[in-house]
Amino acid sequence: MLCHVQATSKKRVLEYFSKLLATETSSLTSHDIFESLLGRERLGSTALGKGVAIPHARVAKCDVTLAAFLQLEKGIDFDALDKQPVDLLFALMVPENSTEEHLNILAQLANMFSENEFREKLRNTQGCLEKFNLLTRWQPPSDSL
Repeated sequence: MLCHVQATSKKRVLEYFSKLLATETSSLTSHDIFESLLGRERLGSTALGKGVAIPHARVAKCDVTLAAFLQLEKGIDFDALDKQPVDLLFALMVPENSTEEHLNILAQLANMFSENEFREKLRNTQGCLEKFNLLTRWQPPSDSL
C-alpha cells in the first residue's frame, strides 16, 4: 500500500500498482500486471464513483490473489461515470480460474467503498498504518431488523 502518492494519469497509477504487486509474486512481472490491468481498463473503467476505483484482472500466470491500495495526493480522471476525480484505488489480481473468489472480493470492496463514513475516514486518516488498519478491519454493517 502507498499513501499520498503523486500521480497525474490513470496509466501512471496502473504503473504504480504493477510495481507494487510484482514485489509480492515471482510468477508475474510488473509488465504482466500492467498489461492485465490496462487490458481490463480498455473494456471499461473500473471507477465506482465518489472518488474510488478498483482496477482488477484475472491472470493465467497468477497463482495467488494479490491486492494493493493507493491513495493519491490529488484525484485524477479515471473515466468515472460521475465524472469525479479518483483518489482512492484498490487493485486486485486473481488467478484466471478464480472467478467466484474474484467476484466475492469485488463485491466486498464495492460494499466497503460505498460507505460515505468509511471513505471519509480513509481520506482523513494521515498515517499509512492507520489506513491499513481501516482497510483490514472493515466489517460490513450488520442489518438491524
